[in-house]
Amino acid sequence: MSIVQEIVKKVVKVLPDKPVDPLIARHGALGQPLSRLDGPVKVAGAARFTAEVALDNMACAALVCATIAKGRIEHIDTGDAEHAPGVVAVLTHLNVPRMQAPPQQFTDPKSAANSNLPVMQDATVYWNGQPVAVVVAERQDQADHAAALVKVRYVVDEAHLSFEARMPHAHAPDNILGEPAEVRIGDAEAALAKADVRVDATYHTPRYNHNAIELHATTAEWHGNDALTLHDASQFVAGTRYTIAKVFGLKEDQVRVLSPFVGGAFGNKAVWNHTLLAIAAAKAVGRPVRLAVKRADVFHCIGGRTLSKQRVALGARADGSLAALIHTGTTAVVTHNAFPEQFSFPARHLYATDNLLVSQQVVELDMVANTAMRAPGESIGSFALESAIDELAVASGIDPVELRRRIEPEKDPAKGDAFSSRHIVEAYRRGAERFGWTRRNPTPRSQRDGEWLVGQGVATATYPYYRMPGGAVRISLHADGRAVVQTAAHEMGMGTATVQTQHAAERLGLPLDRVRFVYGDSSLPFSPVAGGSSQTTTIAAGMIAAAEKLTKELIHLAGRDSPLHGAAADAVEARDGGLFVKDDPTRGESYAAILARAGRDSVDVTADAPMPAEMMKYSMHSFGAQFCEVRVSEVTGEVRIARWLGSFDTGRILNPKTAASQFRGGIIMGIGMALMEESLFDERTGRFMNPSLAEYHVPVHLDVPEIDVIWTDLPDPHAPLGAHGIGEIGITGVAAAIANAVYHATGKRVRSLPITLDKLLA
Repeated sequence: MSIVQEIVKKVVKVLPDKPVDPLIARHGALGQPLSRLDGPVKVAGAARFTAEVALDNMACAALVCATIAKGRIEHIDTGDAEHAPGVVAVLTHLNVPRMQAPPQQFTDPKSAANSNLPVMQDATVYWNGQPVAVVVAERQDQADHAAALVKVRYVVDEAHLSFEARMPHAHAPDNILGEPAEVRIGDAEAALAKADVRVDATYHTPRYNHNAIELHATTAEWHGNDALTLHDASQFVAGTRYTIAKVFGLKEDQVRVLSPFVGGAFGNKAVWNHTLLAIAAAKAVGRPVRLAVKRADVFHCIGGRTLSKQRVALGARADGSLAALIHTGTTAVVTHNAFPEQFSFPARHLYATDNLLVSQQVVELDMVANTAMRAPGESIGSFALESAIDELAVASGIDPVELRRRIEPEKDPAKGDAFSSRHIVEAYRRGAERFGWTRRNPTPRSQRDGEWLVGQGVATATYPYYRMPGGAVRISLHADGRAVVQTAAHEMGMGTATVQTQHAAERLGLPLDRVRFVYGDSSLPFSPVAGGSSQTTTIAAGMIAAAEKLTKELIHLAGRDSPLHGAAADAVEARDGGLFVKDDPTRGESYAAILARAGRDSVDVTADAPMPAEMMKYSMHSFGAQFCEVRVSEVTGEVRIARWLGSFDTGRILNPKTAASQFRGGIIMGIGMALMEESLFDERTGRFMNPSLAEYHVPVHLDVPEIDVIWTDLPDPHAPLGAHGIGEIGITGVAAAIANAVYHATGKRVRSLPITLDKLLA
């Protein structure tokens, strides 16, 4: 942390908190289990996703990807492809329009690009799967056929592909998402050596790939040489606009990015090579171009989660209290990215310990740039940490839930900050009671049903609270009682549009059917990336600021003849379609009356959210307790999830229906992470060997039990609406809970994911 940041943080800590938002405890539109407003249009097939946008005279494109891990193109033969039926153009580094290298999002927060490499501007090959040519044709089948006819001859250079072989070259990155790569409090190694009870183990997690239902796609249309409309499967339209403007030498207002529907995005719906190549192709052929990435190419040219090797060492006293907590390890990155996955974050904030050591190192490999994937870092870090906590519970003879209660910290262990809101012990209490945890026999292999060994496991779920800077919201209030709320945000299936409509209705005192939430368009007020489980609170803060500004404007417009004359903005409240003085409910009037007196049909205000000072003042996190029961076949080693309960502490729940869906979705993704998902990487060639859903296995219906979810619903007074993020908390702790349950069922401790048959039968 810089000296300036330290000073700012110290100043923020002594500033008084803002008054608690009255909506935190109000139950009207907020708190209702409203079905997703975008559901009917999607179910009816009326929603148009990026690859379904139809434009006049549109051509289709296909990628040709490199088949070597590192080197350069010696010769590329496009003759057969150019003469194939329907082909409009074949673009290579020799004839593609010139593009600047994109800014990289993990060093430039305004960017949406995952790599700072120039795209197809020279003959250099950086990884196996890098696009080296684009074929444009009248139809998609023609483009696909012609792409297969492109012949490339390479000069091959030595590539770094083995994670283990590069371990001697591991080094600490400059920072981990702005946090120091290493935190030392006391002498953890010395305390470990003297501890009454010790656990010291190494845990491994593999590569994982995104497999959203909607494949990545871009449809680009130029208007002359200096205006561009882009339909893109994106979770950051403002960042995409910024990135594209930089790459093509445009002003941001010359680029418009549209992304009204996104069919799943867990961190990698960003600007990749295909995005820029679709734009370049449209520029080259002078007509709109659609480029939809195939499933296999999602593995090869779009990044996923990196692999990791982690050590967790715990030293405890006989009563379970921690004398030492050590969490160290290494992940893989690339030189053209800056994303060392933050597996050490849970260990920094979860448990009280006298001595703490957390550190991360990285090795550079020649591969596609790794990127964020649902709860990046926390998902794989919680597997290692929570598995080790379970091992400590076994070694200490203490119940795993009771052990966690005993090591609950009073303040943030790494930072020393107060927690803004932390009710994890209550989440464990409720979860254990509902799951029936106390009926569990703690002895491994003590429960059997025929060939099936039965076990129960538990783990802590945690994910940081993030509220991104810069969330702006525009509110347009009309005389007929309608309100339109606008921001360049995203609806990716998580319920953003629904919850923000509920929020606006509650904030403005209007019926739900009189509010419309508009999003997914870069021409709207700026909204940050839909990532880090931050979008709900980020938009909420912007809407609060806009509503406060709107109130002041309405009081001004009301004039001297209004019952509101002389009332301060903070002395009035919105309800029943108007503004009313809090201390005198009879003193107020409707929006329609105010606007009529002012001779206005509508009033528009735009406001930016204040900076997220709460994050600098407090330690803020979502928490949960994951309980599961597994059945393991003693004959085949098959693992089945029999029961699941997630008990969460994530501040106020704004919509129970969409929240439950998010919790369950994260848990299901965690089940895949624990039992079946693994991207198989050939360290001889740098090629993924299972780039399809036939071979990269994800959970299907029969893999998933009925998932019960509960929550504390205790608002955080320091967060907008009292809410914390919920999109990523569900996956954290899941893999550890399963591994711990498998140990309880079988007596075998699996420390390397996924937990497959061979590891249980060995």
